[in-house]
Amino acid sequence: MKTLKPFFPLLLVLISLNAPGQVNTSALLPQTRRDTLKIDSSRQRDIVDVYQHFFYKDASPQKRTASGAFNFSIIPYVGYSLSTGAIADVSSNAGFYTAANHHQNLSVITSDIGLDSKLQKILRIRSEIWGSDNELKLVSDLRFDIYPTDTYGLGTFSKLSTDDDIDYHYMRVYETVFKRVAGSYYVGAGYNLDDHYDITASGDADGTVSDFEKYGQPKSSVSSGFNISLLFDNRKNPINPLGGAYASLIFRENPKFLGSDNSWRQIKADFRKYIRLSPNSNDILAIWTIAAFTSGYAPYLDLPATGADMYNTSGRGYILGRYRGKNELYAEAEYRFGITENGLIGAVVFANAESFSGLQSNSFEGVAPAAGPGLRIKVNKHSNSNICIDYGVGINGSRGLFVNLGEVF
Repeated sequence: MKTLKPFFPLLLVLISLNAPGQVNTSALLPQTRRDTLKIDSSRQRDIVDVYQHFFYKDASPQKRTASGAFNFSIIPYVGYSLSTGAIADVSSNAGFYTAANHHQNLSVITSDIGLDSKLQKILRIRSEIWGSDNELKLVSDLRFDIYPTDTYGLGTFSKLSTDDDIDYHYMRVYETVFKRVAGSYYVGAGYNLDDHYDITASGDADGTVSDFEKYGQPKSSVSSGFNISLLFDNRKNPINPLGGAYASLIFRENPKFLGSDNSWRQIKADFRKYIRLSPNSNDILAIWTIAAFTSGYAPYLDLPATGADMYNTSGRGYILGRYRGKNELYAEAEYRFGITENGLIGAVVFANAESFSGLQSNSFEGVAPAAGPGLRIKVNKHSNSNICIDYGVGINGSRGLFVNLGEVF
C-alpha cells in the first residue's frame, strides 16, 4: 500500500438498550457535587427515540427518561479502504454502576470484532470497572488479532514509499488493579503480556533494507512483565467526559524470568483534561498528551506507535502504526459542541501532533501534525455514548475517515 485512502463506512444499525434495574434518578440530574457528570436524560434524545418517533408514534420518549442499571450500545457497520479492503466490524460498549447508589464513577466494557477482505481479524475486549465508592479500579485490555498490515520504519521521518508488508498473530493480556490512597489519587500494580508470533515481512516496497530488518525483529516475540502505576482520575463518565481530568504514570518492567525474550522497560505518562466552557451547555475543550520512553531491546511491534494507546484512537489522520519509535511525544486538542439542543447531533474539530525517535538515536525526529472535523450522533443518552465519525488529514497525503463508539479520548 503506497497511500492511505479514506475509509467510507455504511452504518447499518444503531442500537441502544437499557437493562432494567434499580435507579437513583437524582444521580442523573445536574448537581454541584457531581459537576463532572451532569447528564439529564429527560432533556436528551438519542437514536432510539428517533426510531420510536417514526415507527412507534404512540411511544413517548419520557418512558426512557430513567437510566437502566446496564446501558448497552452496539454499532455494526461495513466499509472499504485500500488499507483494509472491504471490512465488517461490530463495536459495542456497556456503561453501568457497580452499586445501586451510583456513588462511584461509571464502569465501562467495550468490545470490537472485525474482519476484512485483506484477512485482518480482530477480537478486543477492554474494560474500566470501578468498585464501591471508587475505592478500587480494575483496568483490563484483552486482544487476539490476526493482522496483515504495513509498517513504515522508525522515526517521524519515515516515508510511505518504504512501507513493508507484515503479517502476524498477536495476543495481549493487560490487567491492572488500582487502590485509592486519597481523593481521586490511586496506586496500582498489574501484569502485561504481549505475544507476537508467525511474523512475516516482505521488505520495503522500494527495495531498500527496511527498519524492521535493521532493528532485528525475529519471527516471534514475547514481552511479559509487571507494571507499577500512579493514577489521578475524577471523570464521572469515561465514555464521554463532561469535565474532570485523567493523569497516569506507568512504569513497566519486562524481565526474562517472567518469560520475556529480552529485558526492557518503559515509562509512559498520559494526561487528559476536560474543560467545560459554559455551565449552560455541554461544550467541552478536551486536551490529551502522551509521553513514552523505552530502554533496553523492546520488540519492534511493542514499541510506541501511532494509535497504540489502549483504545487505538491517537493520531487521527494517520493509519494505525504509521509512525513508530522507542520514544514518543503526542499532543491533541479537541473542541466538542452540540448542534441540536436535545443532544442528538453534535460535532467536533480537532488537531494533533506526534513525534517519534529514529532508528539510530533516541532523539526525536520532526513532527507529524493532523487535523479535521467530526460528527457526533447520540446512540445512548443514558451512558452519553456517541457514534463518532471523524475525517482527519495529515501530511504527505495521509487522510482518512475514522469511526469510533464513544469519544476518542
